[in-house]
Amino acid sequence: MLNRLPNWIKTKDNINNSHKTHNIKKILRLFNIKTVCEEARCPNIRKCFSKPSIAFMILGRNCTRRCSFCSVNHSEPEPVDNSEPFKILEVIKNVGLKYIVITSVTRDDLIDGGAEQFAKTITILKTFHNDIKIEVLTPDFKGIKENIDKVITARPDVFNHNVETVPSLYPTIRPQADYLRSLNLLAYVKKKAPDIFTKSGIMLGLGENTDEVIEVMRDLRNCNCDILTIGQYLRPTKNNIPVKEYKSLEYFERLKKIALNLGFKYVDSGPLVRSSMNAENFFIKSIDRTDSQ
Repeated sequence: MLNRLPNWIKTKDNINNSHKTHNIKKILRLFNIKTVCEEARCPNIRKCFSKPSIAFMILGRNCTRRCSFCSVNHSEPEPVDNSEPFKILEVIKNVGLKYIVITSVTRDDLIDGGAEQFAKTITILKTFHNDIKIEVLTPDFKGIKENIDKVITARPDVFNHNVETVPSLYPTIRPQADYLRSLNLLAYVKKKAPDIFTKSGIMLGLGENTDEVIEVMRDLRNCNCDILTIGQYLRPTKNNIPVKEYKSLEYFERLKKIALNLGFKYVDSGPLVRSSMNAENFFIKSIDRTDSQ
């Protein structure tokens, strides 16, 4: 087990941002809204909240799956809160956001996997803020196209679904997920709505090798995935799977070049890169690259 973080991975807190982070957390508590930034113990939370940039987590805080890398709660799911989209709307008004991410725990207990709540949230936010850009980071909805269609029809600007790791590690890292199902979801979204940007992400340091990572990137491009994030897995709690290896900055840069050569419109690769981090920049730069092609 690796206990000590290398110097190039350690985060540097900016104390000047602490009051901004506190204010946003205060607003979130006021409307009882969760964020994946807090629930997943993201190391970039101060940096993102200071912009501000928020990844809202809908459908409660309890997940029906048990991925060994994730620190989100695993217990009895909560009832769906029909007022949740309106609460998020109030947070957006109070904070002044132009680009948001909507994600959720996996809700295998729901018939539609929570797709209707995603769609409802997108529709309500765009109705009252027609200039806001919305990215969704969804579970796999068990691969059921009818459920995926609900989200597509609501017209998010970016449809993100993370493959997380290489297929050989799925039995230990994501035992209730399916690699091909995730690829098929991304391919289906792009085929159904070519103008919606698709996005995915992978973590390193779980025991994968370079050839496997490159193969995942090829698989994603074969699905016409537009945007890719590559980050270092950091163990959030002692209950999660240990880190096998910390990758160097040079290694992340090497993978970024390979990914761009494969045809991704935008790639962010680095130790502290996370799927929702700088999401608005991914979107803007992907549009720029699309327009230039």
